[in-house]
Amino acid sequence: MAQPDQGSAAEAPRDFTAELEESEARLAEAERYLGLDRLLERRAELEVEAAKPDLWNDGDSARAITTELGQVMADLDQLSALRNDLSEARALVELVDESRAEGSPDASFESELVTSVDGLRARLAALEVQSLFSGEYDEKDAVVELHAGAGGTDAQDWTEMMLRMYQRWAERRGFTVELDEATEGQEAGLLSATFIVRGRFAYGLLATERGVHRLVRMSPFDSQRRRQTSFASMDVTPFLEDVSSEVEIDEKDLRIDTYRSSGAGGQHVNKTDSAIRLTHFPSGIVVSVQNERSQHQNKAKAMQILGAKLAERARQERRAEMNALSGDRGDNAWGNQIRSYVLAPYQLVKDLRTSYETGNVDAVLDGDLEAFMEAELRRQRENS
Repeated sequence: MAQPDQGSAAEAPRDFTAELEESEARLAEAERYLGLDRLLERRAELEVEAAKPDLWNDGDSARAITTELGQVMADLDQLSALRNDLSEARALVELVDESRAEGSPDASFESELVTSVDGLRARLAALEVQSLFSGEYDEKDAVVELHAGAGGTDAQDWTEMMLRMYQRWAERRGFTVELDEATEGQEAGLLSATFIVRGRFAYGLLATERGVHRLVRMSPFDSQRRRQTSFASMDVTPFLEDVSSEVEIDEKDLRIDTYRSSGAGGQHVNKTDSAIRLTHFPSGIVVSVQNERSQHQNKAKAMQILGAKLAERARQERRAEMNALSGDRGDNAWGNQIRSYVLAPYQLVKDLRTSYETGNVDAVLDGDLEAFMEAELRRQRENS
């Protein structure tokens, strides 16, 4: 009979004390990045504002105050819960150590401790991503634009695939997506799409995706099934409900065109000339919105998006950092991509900025982008 491999003996018990010490250090670092003391001060300030009897005399101000208070409370609750769970895990460690010392380890205690420690580590990892945000507008909603680049019909199909990828990513995070414009390609796919992602840190997360994305695959549009490389660009702007304090839009500077909606937009698409295209002459910015229920609503949304874009430009100019928010995307073609998605002859998605990669292409295309976003946030932190 073969003797058991001594090297495959049962693993040594986990050192939970050391793991909890590491978790304590990670939590303290996150508290420092998130500014625990400032959060406590801000909560007190906001609670005073929220308690004023005339709070709702100014609806916009009231919503801003209550929204910020909710976010501050959520952060403090999250930190407090982690502190409490860390204390409970330490108490469990003592129980496990006692039972081991007595020679009768309690399996139920050990199982509960494993669940507790692993859960803490996972929650701390999520908190650390939040601590990586440092931009003024990272917590805001985001306006995302996708544009087909080099690659013909394949690039237009790739643009539609990217739209689905970001929609699925948003769904995974519990964010909402408002598709405002989708221009169909000549044969398939999309020439462009504009959508708003609503959720806390939507802009901060999606800003890591800004740039040219490259797809390599066997083309479904080539009768000989040859390999095709195609490109699509992704750009993102922080979306603010009201930017009137930052920019003023004179309608004399606008050309307003109406046209019939096309593409995915629900029951109102293709029935009336309700879609709106705004051209802002001084800046050259063009905004199209087609998926609201009326021409008036489409125009209102287009004006909001235009305002967000103009406000972004104004901030760039004030800071003298022309690429601080919008970045330099370069040509929407070879040599400027931030990430490559290879479906053939092998399967690999690789980010060229961070070198993070995965062979699970299907998961990425289904919205599993968190690891790529975190890697880029960490790279930015290291380079700041």
